[in-house]
Parts: sequence; structure tokens; C-alpha cells
Amino acid sequence: METPTVLDALRLVVALIGAAVVVELVARRIRLPFTIGLVVAGLVVARLAAGAAIPITPDLVLSVLLPGLIFEAALRTEFEELRPSILGVVLLAVPGVLILAWLVAAVLSATTGIPFGAAFLVGAMVAATDPAAVIATFKRIRAPRRLATIVEAESLLNDGTGIVLFSVALAILTGVPSTGAGVDIVGGGALAFLVSVAGSAVLGGAAGLLASRLVAVTSDHLVELAASVVLAYGSFLLAAWLGWSGIIATVTAGVTLGSYGRTHGLSPRALETIDTVWEFIAFLLSALIFLALGLAISLELVAGAVVPIAWAVAAVLLGRALIVYGLVGGGAQLMSRVAPGRFRRAVIPTSWLHVLFWGGLRGAVSVGLALSLPPDLPDRELLQGITFGVVLFTLFVQGSTADLVVRRLIPDRGSGDTPGGGPTGEPGRGPDGEPASEPERSTAPEQAPPLR
Repeated sequence: METPTVLDALRLVVALIGAAVVVELVARRIRLPFTIGLVVAGLVVARLAAGAAIPITPDLVLSVLLPGLIFEAALRTEFEELRPSILGVVLLAVPGVLILAWLVAAVLSATTGIPFGAAFLVGAMVAATDPAAVIATFKRIRAPRRLATIVEAESLLNDGTGIVLFSVALAILTGVPSTGAGVDIVGGGALAFLVSVAGSAVLGGAAGLLASRLVAVTSDHLVELAASVVLAYGSFLLAAWLGWSGIIATVTAGVTLGSYGRTHGLSPRALETIDTVWEFIAFLLSALIFLALGLAISLELVAGAVVPIAWAVAAVLLGRALIVYGLVGGGAQLMSRVAPGRFRRAVIPTSWLHVLFWGGLRGAVSVGLALSLPPDLPDRELLQGITFGVVLFTLFVQGSTADLVVRRLIPDRGSGDTPGGGPTGEPGRGPDGEPASEPERSTAPEQAPPLR
């Protein structure tokens, strides 16, 4: 017989899923992005039920909801689709995260007097992107497949690097005094950061290969589906047990199974079952994670940190611009000139860079990391308030206008756009920056990447 605790948890889950269904129906009618509607619903419920205990913990967000959601997206990301854009994705997900964290820290430290170590912690918390509203728009307008892959792959990888960077920065901040110039954080944690990222990636890839080989010995689609669930959370748990990044391990495991396993292990029936079931799982996890955001964010903490939030938002936008236009756009142009044959497709159209800039939203990872700050950390509430404020700004300002930005810059390929009229405005090139003579590249996928 179930205990009251189990029944309470069951009631909470059913209530949250029911709320997600209602919000989706209402949001569609009033043309509000689904994810923003969920956050608003969470904020309203948190205010109305201020006296009730609604347990939204960092473990729930980072260890239960996020791995499954990320695995589903990684499972649909085939390496061959990612290959032409791998340079830009890596630049966004590794040096881009480091640069943004440092810039946010430098601005906050210089303008508000927050110690550099604590300010760097804020930078690490807001460094990872969560472009759910942009991906949802891509699904509606049939955006170019390559652009959707870039946006989705960036959010997959920088979730992991952002969490690793946060863990290293927090360990140094609470265990080693900061010099005030960031020397301890950058120098002392660099090796741990690289080991964690590289080790997690290798571990996840190996787990994905092993799972692909194991499912090849059976044709039972239910067993193969069960193996994918074990892979998703098993790779996460093993990497976390080793002290590495469970998120990065889950990402590489999902990409490996989605690329290698689809052709060397999974049966046709299993492919259909896995895609369908994981799509449903992703919908539930996505709904729960954005409701959890609204429930977890404290508006009181946000109201008490308005000025630091404004500086942090300015630093995030400035950093995003430098990374997207300078590091990614400029880097791809440089590499294409150095080795035009190898990096020709690495060049990203200018209009796509605009979408990447405005699509740099923050969400579940940032809030989960803020909730995980130690209770005795100095200025904990201030750091949480700044992080919550940045998340709300990106969700409500950038998220609510993402539809308009994407539609203006990326023509709906279902509306009869000609192959030669890409978003760059360059004659003779298709919407993904490739020659228009390859008509298959202007064909949208049957299903865009899932909601994140």
C-alpha cells in the first residue's frame, strides 16, 4: 500500500501534467509561446500557494528532468547533419561559455562591487543557453535543418560545459580564496574543467557504442527501448559518480546511439518506437521543467537585485554578440579562407547569426544551478536574484519576440520560397548557405528538433 508521501508525489506530478495541457491549449489560442505560458503559470501558482510546500529542488531539475530531455534531443541529432557546423557549435559551447562567464563576472564586479569569484559564479550559471522558444518556432515555420541543428547542438553541449564550469568555480570559491582577478578560477580550475569535459564525452560515446552493439543481438523493440532509457540515465549516473559531467555523457551517448545505433543495431520497429516514446517523454519533461522554473523563481529576490540584473543582462547581450558575430561568424570566415575546401560549409549566413544571437535564452540549467548554491554561501540570495532576473529577461523579452525575429530573417520554406533566395540575400545560394543547385538541401525535415 502506498504511503502518503508517494501519493502526494503522484498528485503533484498529475497536477503539473494537467496544468501543462491546459496551458498549451490556452497559449495556442492567445498566440503565446508554450514555454513562456508554462513559466507564467508556475509564477502564478507559486504566488497563490505561497504557504504550501512545493518541492522544486536542484536535483529534480538537473538530475531527473534535464537528462531525459537532453537525451531525446541528442538522439535525434545525427552526426552527419552536425558535421558541417561542428566548428561553430564547439566554439559556442566551450570557449563561448568561458568568455561569457568571464565577461559577466568582469562587468558585475566592476559595476556592483560583487567579488570577482562570486560574480564569476553568476557568469557560469547564466552561460548555458536554453533556446526553447526558438526551437518551437523552427517547428512551426519549417526552418532550415542545418540552422535548427546548430541551435539544438549548442544548447546540448553548453549545458554540460556550463555545469562543469559552475562546479569548478564553486569548488574554488568555497575552498580557495580568490585573488580578485580571476587567476585562481581560470588557472586552478582549467585542468579540472578540461578533464571533466573530455572524460564525460569519451564515457558517453563508449556507452552509446556499447548500447548499440547490445541491442543488435535482439529484435524485441521493447527491450531496445528499455536499453535506451538505461543508456540515458545510466551514462548520466556513471559520469556523476566519477565526478564528471553527467549531462555531457548523456549528450554524447544520445548522439552515438542516434547516429551509429540507427544503422548498426536498432531494428526498424525499435526506431519507430523509440522516436515516438521519447518524443512523448520529452514533451512531459519539457512541460514539467518550465513549470518548475516558474515555481522555483523568487520574484522577491529579483525585485531586490534590479540594478545588478540590468548590468548582468547587458553583459550577457554584449558577450553573446561578441561570441556569435566575432568568434563564430568571424572564425568560420577565417577558417574557410585558410582551408576553403575543408571549411567551405562552416560559413554561417549573416541572418542565421542574428537568430543565434537573439536565440540565446537562459532557462532550466541556470535556475537549477542557482537553487543548488550552498545555504552558507555569502550573498547567496543576491546571486540567485541576479540569475533569476537574467532568466526572466531572456524568456519574456527574447523568448516572446523570437517568433517575430525568426520569421523575418528565415523565410518559411513551406510558403513557396525559391531555392535561390536564401536568407542571406545572396543569389544562387539556398537557405542553408549551400549552392541552390542542390535542391535537397532546401527540403525541411519532417520533424524539427524537439522542444527544449
